[in-house]
Amino acid sequence: MVQFNRTRLDASFAALADPTRRGILERLGRADASITELAGTFRMTLTGMKKHIGVLEQTGLVTTAKAGRVRTCTLGPRRLEEEAAWIESYRQLWDSRFVELDKVVEELKRTERADARTTRK
Repeated sequence: MVQFNRTRLDASFAALADPTRRGILERLGRADASITELAGTFRMTLTGMKKHIGVLEQTGLVTTAKAGRVRTCTLGPRRLEEEAAWIESYRQLWDSRFVELDKVVEELKRTERADARTTRK
């Protein structure tokens, strides 16, 4: 299995575990926004929104820039390629296990049908 940076994965998944932070990323995917706009969109205090943005900034998923009194948020330079690869590796693992399970179930069905035919005779 491919080696992944566990610290980075942990930080990313922790950041994405919160529905508000996922919503922020979706919102910023459409257009940049100020912290005030985001706080209004998600009906939360500026302090609460700043904390969410701080978590996303630490992972590189969001960047902010201050112009005067306004702090504007944009999607960060970091993408989720490593996280997607990690998820894909487990998807493949589970897919192969389900294929094997399907084979076992089919064999049990064949055996059951054969037993039923033998019992009827």
